[in-house]
Amino acid sequence: MSPSSDANGTNRTSGTSGTNGASDDDPHPDGWEPRDPTLADPGPPRRPRRVLRTLLGLLLLGGLLLVGGFAAGYLLVEIPPANAAAVAQSNVYLYRDGTPLARDGEVNRESVRLDQIPLPVRHAVLAAEERDFQTSRAVDPKAMVRAAWNTVTGKGRQSGSTITQQYVKNYYLGQEQTLTRKAKEFFIALKLGREKSKEEILQGYLNTSYFGRNAYGVQAAARAYYGKDVQQLDTAEGAYLASLLKAPSAYDVTTHPENRAKAVARWHYVLDGMVGEGWLSPAARAAARFPVPQTARATSALSGQRGYLVQAVEQYLTDHGIVDEKTLAGGGFRITTTLEPAKQEALVQAVEDRVVSRLDPASAPADRYVRVGAAAVDPATGKVLAMYGGVDYTQQYVNNATRRDYQVGSTFKPFVFTAAVQNGAQTQQGRPITPYTLYDGTNRRPVEGWNGEPYDPANEDEASYGDINVGAATGLSVNTVYAQMAVDVGPADVRRTAIALGLPRSTPDLTASPSIALGSATASVLDMASAYATLAAHGRNGTYSLVESISQGGRELELPAVARRQAVSREAADTTTSILRGVVDTGTGTAAQAAGRPAAGKTGTAEDDKAAWFAGYTPELATVVALMGQDPESGAQESLYGALGQPRMNGGGAPAEIWARFTREALDGTPPQDFELRLMPGAEPMPTPPSAPDGSDGPESPDGPESPDGPDGPDGPDGSEDWYETGEAGPGASRAPQPSPTAARSQ
Repeated sequence: MSPSSDANGTNRTSGTSGTNGASDDDPHPDGWEPRDPTLADPGPPRRPRRVLRTLLGLLLLGGLLLVGGFAAGYLLVEIPPANAAAVAQSNVYLYRDGTPLARDGEVNRESVRLDQIPLPVRHAVLAAEERDFQTSRAVDPKAMVRAAWNTVTGKGRQSGSTITQQYVKNYYLGQEQTLTRKAKEFFIALKLGREKSKEEILQGYLNTSYFGRNAYGVQAAARAYYGKDVQQLDTAEGAYLASLLKAPSAYDVTTHPENRAKAVARWHYVLDGMVGEGWLSPAARAAARFPVPQTARATSALSGQRGYLVQAVEQYLTDHGIVDEKTLAGGGFRITTTLEPAKQEALVQAVEDRVVSRLDPASAPADRYVRVGAAAVDPATGKVLAMYGGVDYTQQYVNNATRRDYQVGSTFKPFVFTAAVQNGAQTQQGRPITPYTLYDGTNRRPVEGWNGEPYDPANEDEASYGDINVGAATGLSVNTVYAQMAVDVGPADVRRTAIALGLPRSTPDLTASPSIALGSATASVLDMASAYATLAAHGRNGTYSLVESISQGGRELELPAVARRQAVSREAADTTTSILRGVVDTGTGTAAQAAGRPAAGKTGTAEDDKAAWFAGYTPELATVVALMGQDPESGAQESLYGALGQPRMNGGGAPAEIWARFTREALDGTPPQDFELRLMPGAEPMPTPPSAPDGSDGPESPDGPESPDGPDGPDGPDGSEDWYETGEAGPGASRAPQPSPTAARSQ
């Protein structure tokens, strides 16, 4: 190639390398190097700067829109008049057929001046709700963003609002959790913070806040909980009332004794906060004692059973998120329940006849402790048809049908057997668990296969039974058998089965240990009725319901769908029913035969006779009845020894009698239905072996003689109890002598 020269006379050669030529790494392959740096290659475009400018522009635009929106909101949102809750109405409750059940009465409210509220009470409220109230702004933007995010993402309610915002919500707006309401609350609170003093806002907040017991404002709360005016409250009482603001009804320790630990913990939190802020001395804090409030008193409009029913319906609505407690307390709702008036009356009359009319505290001091709770559920739908909460809501405020503080005793044992069938469990010797499986019923026999602390439960009256089959052990409530069965199944699987049947996960003392079989859990009567209804429904279950419809101002509120699901297999539920039929026919629950129709059930007694239960069902109706012992003055649980003229209380007595009377009346006019059972393999009924001519037992086939069907088929009453009466061990097992069902009572 021929050399050439540039404008300056410098030689350059194309396609060669050299001192002045282009190297392999030279960005200019022709070897040309410009002397003017401005003529150099600028490289790739500078995109990061463009992206940054775009982002800054968007942020600026967003900021302008935010400022504009804020200005528009502040100008457009006016402080409205008081909301419906501030001038609350009554709620109307109806039976399922539309007939009136109750009206919850007028709202209890009495406003007071701030200077009438003792300073320690004011400080307690600030310690509970907003400790820097005097110096903080009217709104907390961070808390509002957090609450809005939780609402949008469905993570639950987390307010975090200031006292000013809560006052705005209580008095001017409502309790609904929506972004629109939160936005209005924000702007109204801003305006209120500029127009009113901190003292005015705190006074308004203390006079509009809901404290439970239908009490709006701290003055009404002081009267409702301590029977005194707010001026007479001491620091400990003020701290308890302040604690209620977080969860008014749940922290009422006389209505919900099972929540006492949480309420006391919240009370401690308030007092500790007062010390931290310098409002209470450590010495005064140390001397403070939890001030137990007085028993709640209801208005005459809620006398008798009405108050218990209203209370249960309100709890159902709030627990299921249909409407929150404060909004419901604001009133104006029309609520149709699932309760049927005829069945409700039948249940009340049954309790009156079999218990209340027989109480005589003058001659039997234990009679003053007797409390009754009962609930009836339709197995096909899960609807609660009747409920008995106590003798009178104005006299006994606690609902005995929904409280969760009494042991369920041996009414829990059927859940253990259901779990055994559901999980295909075997004994320690590898034998499948069926109604005929033999267990050692020796008193205080240590359980085998348990890795925890040694456990050797006692049978009732220290009775020993030797080898006994599961069916007979169920009728006699043999603790040693069922404790061992719980280990064979696995206590965790027993717990899961009980929950699947209908017990809440939060049931107190529902622990995965061998003792779970003996009924140490404290489920409510309604919880147990729901679980037994699942057995009656062949293992199908859905959350029980108490409300048919609810509306406010003509607007219907949406109720949660109650989906029916197969909680346990039909074979597991039906085989459990088969052994529970034996309890009614020849066991400790024979009093239930007075219902006059096929029935299955289980008796139970809590430790120290503090409660006696009967849980039973027909194909159409599941009902649980419990007698509970409670001191009317102290509220302490008491034994029922000597009550109703009986040396000891048991589930086969008054509870089973109430059950039979109610079931007979509730189902009057409907033809009796028999159970249509689908049993697990190996659970088919076995007949009583024929006697030899001389009266001795005849020979037994190793597999047992075939059972001819009775009039109702193999699952009918003519054959299904033979195994229980004879103590038959089943195919291939030796037959052991069995004690009479009257040898011991159900525990």
